[in-house]
Amino acid sequence: MPVVTKVSQDGKKLTISVEGRFDFAKHQEFRESYERLEQKPESFEVDLKAATYLDSSALGMLLLLRDHAGGENAEITLTNANADVRKILAISNFEQIFDVA
Repeated sequence: MPVVTKVSQDGKKLTISVEGRFDFAKHQEFRESYERLEQKPESFEVDLKAATYLDSSALGMLLLLRDHAGGENAEITLTNANADVRKILAISNFEQIFDVA
């Protein structure tokens, strides 16, 4: 199951869609999805609609994305998470540092 990226036409937003298990096996693919861009977008969306599972390494990957995107000032939205993934985000207090929609 892949990590799929889409850059908006104006280049200001990057959407990263994660399919299947979001775990350490996706580390390199996820990191490359935002590091390989020539121009850094202003905002990021991580679409979790097709993610079936999230583990601690995925939480770490989200923190790495946050650091890359500007730390506390980063504009990152986690979208379309199912109930199980939302529960993991809530238990980990990620709703405090990311916009979960």
